[in-house]
Amino acid sequence: MTTKPESDTVGGISAIIQHKMPAAKPEEFIRYGYSTKGAPIYLHKPTGKRFVANGALPGRRIPPEQVGDAVGMFYEGLSTEQIRRNFGQKHGFYPSTATVYEWIVDYTNLAKDRMRQFKAHTGETWVCDEMVLKVGGKKYWNWNVMDADTRFLLATRLSATRGSRDAELVLKKARLVAARRPRFVVSDRLSSYVDGVERAFGAGVHHIPADGIRAEVNNNLSERLQGTIRARSKVMRGLKSQRTAQLILDGWTIHYNYFRPHESLGRDRTPALAAGIEAPYENWLQIAHQDVRPFSRKRGVFERERVLKNRLLGKQRPSERMPKIYLFRTRRGGL
Repeated sequence: MTTKPESDTVGGISAIIQHKMPAAKPEEFIRYGYSTKGAPIYLHKPTGKRFVANGALPGRRIPPEQVGDAVGMFYEGLSTEQIRRNFGQKHGFYPSTATVYEWIVDYTNLAKDRMRQFKAHTGETWVCDEMVLKVGGKKYWNWNVMDADTRFLLATRLSATRGSRDAELVLKKARLVAARRPRFVVSDRLSSYVDGVERAFGAGVHHIPADGIRAEVNNNLSERLQGTIRARSKVMRGLKSQRTAQLILDGWTIHYNYFRPHESLGRDRTPALAAGIEAPYENWLQIAHQDVRPFSRKRGVFERERVLKNRLLGKQRPSERMPKIYLFRTRRGGL
């Protein structure tokens, strides 16, 4: 072992000081071997603490580049099992599908929190449609609202029914994201939209029912969107609850609006850019560099309460254990 940091390890020690021990000095660390994955381990002599310098952020043992890659692959259409196998080929280890799922949930919640502040500058016409999704063996309606000019997906919402109240709620959700109200709302001929538009916006916004492919005003934009969402829904079949499915749809909406260029908008141009939004994040990798620990704790508390509730109601599955409130399932210490 050496008593001074080697020139090729200064970066690892600097990251430890930055993220874990701001008051420490570089000369207080010595090399202490390597992890099973080949990452250097450093010992802080004054405290006796050991740190794995693999680039992971506090509360994590997997580098953010790999986590962001996993979340991006999921929203591009890969299942958690496919992502797991991909990790084995690229990085030499196989995270559990539960770990991959936790990454997706935590960073989706973080992205929702960060993107909530932005307002889309939309055009005069919004397009609405709905489609059937099956979650946990049950049928739900997936409602979508998209701006015709910018292709910005303003809202997506799951509901068990298909009434006027459901149309109203998804339009109100879209209104919170947009900088202004539309003048026209185009939809299919479902009668629920008639009252839904009026309740959501009042007078001044006109509802136009689509009238087929050759009509001057039609629903083709939304139909193409439905095809894209159906492709995403193929890997949602393992989801058991409406709550989880809604979270994944919200995450996919962020992916669609902010990280995925749209062909009709020009090269490398996303709906968010077309809607005048200059967000500080361009991909899931940049999201993965943010501190996700508050959202991990919140998820842990929710899962623990859910298991307790199932125990009280006698609904606990034989394989279901009481979760501990870890930051991440794979946490073992280190940087």
